[in-house]
Amino acid sequence: MPIFQSIKFRLIGLGILIIVAGIGLRLFFALPFAQGLLREEVAAQQLSIASYIARDIDHSVQARQALIAELSSALPPTLLQQPEKLTVWLEERQRVNPLFNSGLLVVKPDGDGLLAEYPVVAGRSKLAFSGIAWFQAALQADAPVMGRPQRGRANGEPILIMAAPVRNAARQVVAVLAGVVVLNTPGFLDRLQETQLGVSGGFLLVSPADKLFVGASDPAMVLKPTPPTGVNLLHDRAMAGYRGTGITINAKGVEELSAMVTVPSTGWFVVARMPTAEVFHPINAMLGFYLKNTLLIVVGMIAIMMLLLPRTLRPLTDAAHAMREMADGKRQLAPLPVGRQDEVGSLVLGFNYLVERLRDKEMALKESEARMAFMAHHDALTGLCNRAMLEDRLQQVMARAQRDSTHFALLFCDLDDFKPINDEYGHEAGDAILCQVAARLLDGRRNTDTVARLGGDEFVILLTDLTDTRNAAIGVAQQLLAAIGIPFNIAGTIFELSASIGIALYGGASISTSQLMSQADIAMYQAKRAGKNEFFVFVEALESYNV
Repeated sequence: MPIFQSIKFRLIGLGILIIVAGIGLRLFFALPFAQGLLREEVAAQQLSIASYIARDIDHSVQARQALIAELSSALPPTLLQQPEKLTVWLEERQRVNPLFNSGLLVVKPDGDGLLAEYPVVAGRSKLAFSGIAWFQAALQADAPVMGRPQRGRANGEPILIMAAPVRNAARQVVAVLAGVVVLNTPGFLDRLQETQLGVSGGFLLVSPADKLFVGASDPAMVLKPTPPTGVNLLHDRAMAGYRGTGITINAKGVEELSAMVTVPSTGWFVVARMPTAEVFHPINAMLGFYLKNTLLIVVGMIAIMMLLLPRTLRPLTDAAHAMREMADGKRQLAPLPVGRQDEVGSLVLGFNYLVERLRDKEMALKESEARMAFMAHHDALTGLCNRAMLEDRLQQVMARAQRDSTHFALLFCDLDDFKPINDEYGHEAGDAILCQVAARLLDGRRNTDTVARLGGDEFVILLTDLTDTRNAAIGVAQQLLAAIGIPFNIAGTIFELSASIGIALYGGASISTSQLMSQADIAMYQAKRAGKNEFFVFVEALESYNV
């Protein structure tokens, strides 16, 4: 009998066909599904990070606009005739609040030179400002104006100028006060330029009105013009006002997953982008691993079946030989002994074995999916809830609070001076400290509370179902500061840390979750400014309560 007509060949072929078909169908349906889930999760994370950076930039711009407005209204017009005293006045303000790190300047009302500047930048006093757009706008405005991002004419650095008119008692413009900030200065755009997405992803800060890249993770792109219309379709939509996420081909021909968020006070928008090859790398790696294992399984199965099938089918061939001998009269008719299961039972057992193997693979795949689902909602390092899970629980808690008139509090915790630990002792020591911090934050929390890590050294604690909301939140903040203040022992090295905590209270007012997070963030920055190792409770009118 030809081998391809034998039962052994057919069973081996059938087994291979079942395995390949099952794997093919799973890949056909599961791979796009897994890619879609991963894309949505990464896009949500990019949008969240971009929103945080946009809020940070917006806060920095508003703080500088408020400062230039305050200084222009406080500048005594009599000092305009006394350059030396005016310079001293600028120096004192700059020393108290150095938000404009490239200096403050007072421009003559006709724009022909400066009345005073501090600090002095070589060549700046000889510049003419009469034809500059921000200077002309400041002469006509009652509020601070912001110039176009540009490179400074005096030193060539990328700068942004904010200006406001100085008026006398008759409301006449007698000078223009301008503040100059270098774009990559710490506390302004440094987070955008220092933060990296994955291995090769990054951020862009775009000014649609000026068609410029105001800031970028790649320093070479700063103050470069945006691509022409038609080069990047998603960029064209963003320039026209679209905000959200999408996949596009950039000017270099690389496919990217991007998220766009507006910086409200400027009209700019932040772009968080990452190559899709990097986004889908886990899926592609899993696919390669899966195909290699499948090939090994198929080869092993063939070897096993080649060894076992002849022995398994031997009772069938022995029975056929005995039946031929009985038909020829060479053997007396008699029942054949059954020393083992017949061929049908053997086939059933064989298929049951295959089913068992497939079930093992399915269980392993489900466990892998469960692990992926856990990682999608939890921080990989500390095991705490991540930003997505925090926002989901915060929405649930707010809905329940609005329905049942309950109260809750949100504590935004940021470690003080944590970065030097990573720089000096390495990320392993930093990660070990973060894990211990997470354990201390969890200690004493109720089952109804939530502790989450937003990333880096930022944590959020959600306290629910509170009766005396303020005192309860303050008590927890004090306990957290005390817990974090206990020295950390990492491999024999002692580290001392502190934290700054911002508290936002929910008492039934109509407010969104993002606004509540922003309030806690603002209060945390107030604690930072107060000297760190402090906490502040956010209240209306930009006031904070400190204990």
